Amino acid sequence: MKRTRTALAAPALALVSALTLSACGDSSSSSSEDTSASSGTSKDTSASSGTSKDSAKSPEKPVDPAAELRRAALTENDVKGFTVKKPDKKYAFAASQDQMKVDKAACAPVAYATNQLPLGTPQADLIRLATGAKGPGDFTYVTLATYGDGEAKTTLADLAEAVRSCGTGFSAKAGRNTGSYSSITAETAPEPNGADESLAFKVTTKYEGMTHTMRAQAARHGDTIALYYAVDGMAFTQARPGNAKIGKAVVDAQSAKLA
Repeated sequence: MKRTRTALAAPALALVSALTLSACGDSSSSSSEDTSASSGTSKDTSASSGTSKDSAKSPEKPVDPAAELRRAALTENDVKGFTVKKPDKKYAFAASQDQMKVDKAACAPVAYATNQLPLGTPQADLIRLATGAKGPGDFTYVTLATYGDGEAKTTLADLAEAVRSCGTGFSAKAGRNTGSYSSITAETAPEPNGADESLAFKVTTKYEGMTHTMRAQAARHGDTIALYYAVDGMAFTQARPGNAKIGKAVVDAQSAKLA
């Protein structure tokens, strides 16, 4: 499908067609790999060297952040009334943070959050797309990202600062895709169950004379951030204003898996 000129519209419009196809391609961009360690010490070796059985035990297998996220990711059976898929990479506005250029550097976290990119520098991340509770154009993206000790808290604080600093909007570009955001406004939303902290905001953009409102909420669960982003995809194609809301059932189901 031809790319639109609006950052928020590009994935929304493309996904209206994409929903009729099988999702192909995982948006996980994990920077970690399975670092399983073998002990290199056997019972025979410990016996011959006089080492006790307790000291010869294999060290614990290191935690694999990517594997942990995959276990926590939403599946089709987790959210009643929604279809859950891995979004197709080819419909993304940008494939990575490096590909996206923002005219106001301070607004970059908002640009990432509203274009299915992880915030900050995670150890691992993945994306799921929940659709259909209110029709085929009702999209709620869920981006999960896990961070090093204390980094998730700092990353969420950076997003909060970006929301405060970018109220009048900004422009974004990735390759031939360009677009602008008219406004960014902090909102009050119920904190997801089990979250240590959260924040919510809405963004607006103009498309063919219509104002479209999208909503986002980021929740920190320890060293993991769950980022929810809602778009009314059909509003773009039907030339009517959009006013997307994040699916509460999606947030509740994801929060339960992060508990």
